[in-house]
Amino acid sequence: MTATMEELSTGTDHERVLLCRDPEAGYRAVIAIHSTAAGPAAGGTRYWTYPSEDEAITDALRLSRGMTYKNAMARLPLGGGKSVILRDGKDEDREALFRAHGRFIESLGGVYMTGEDVGTRPADMEHVGKETKHVAGVIGDPSPYTAKGVVRAMMATALHRWGSQDLAGRTIAIQGCGNVGFHLAQELRAAGARLVVADVDPERVRRTVDAAGAQAVPPEEIYDAAADVFAPCALGGVLNAETIPRLRVEIVAGAANNQLLEEADGDRLLARGILYAPDYVANAGGVILLAGREVLVWDEEVMLARIDGIYDTLLEVLGLAQDQKVPPHIAADRLAERRLASLAAERRASI
Repeated sequence: MTATMEELSTGTDHERVLLCRDPEAGYRAVIAIHSTAAGPAAGGTRYWTYPSEDEAITDALRLSRGMTYKNAMARLPLGGGKSVILRDGKDEDREALFRAHGRFIESLGGVYMTGEDVGTRPADMEHVGKETKHVAGVIGDPSPYTAKGVVRAMMATALHRWGSQDLAGRTIAIQGCGNVGFHLAQELRAAGARLVVADVDPERVRRTVDAAGAQAVPPEEIYDAAADVFAPCALGGVLNAETIPRLRVEIVAGAANNQLLEEADGDRLLARGILYAPDYVANAGGVILLAGREVLVWDEEVMLARIDGIYDTLLEVLGLAQDQKVPPHIAADRLAERRLASLAAERRASI
């Protein structure tokens, strides 16, 4: 059976959305390219089990748009894209699967580059890299840098809410103890915070409890934890009409993508007096690392300074939200669109 690529019509502002299949490799994926206005679309590859193909497409659309805004907010000369590979639960040949993914990416001629995301790891990117040069993340784990950026985001929201960026003595509830959540817990413990953690994987919880002195609660109870900050670090859509009323925090700042299930959830947080750090601002540390190290060839000092700059960007967003009397996620979108227009103009001028 031959590999196929089908162009999808989604009714969105995406430049291209592709449904890719290679039956021999057991590969079925969506590659969504939202924008190349500022540069090649960049965004990771997610490997996940979806209830349906339509839900995988929806996830790819939301994630790729988020990458456009994330890269613009970080002032990276990159557009936004995302891949989701549908996991079917059968025995898998990961090399065949990810090499097939690499071939499809290569066929796009450089308009899209990828890296790690949920469900993928450096070894998978090495397989992708056997078929295309348009891949990053094969020389290191970006999650510690994502965690550093989230800490800076928390400090900015703390300053805006409490008048002090100091997290010592604050209680932070972390949902998700994967790579980023684990490193975030360690960073926060070093900052003197108290931690409550939850994950569907008991081993991840145990590791985080041992490393960061955290208190563990069952996954469903994390929304009810009495804390100062709630840090979503698992999957998206966790802030919604059912969970927001349960939160007992003053701030939400975490690493997960697409934390708001729908636009109205940002308004629900605002109505409850909960300060929200828009996810694509807070979690940009990993993409700054990968773009800086493997695309823009920055040294470590420059990359760390850019990640540190998440603090100032978030303060700008929160100030804009306050001045314009809108929720932070709306203010972030407006600022991202301005920065995207500026980056696109710079790109046009350089051609």
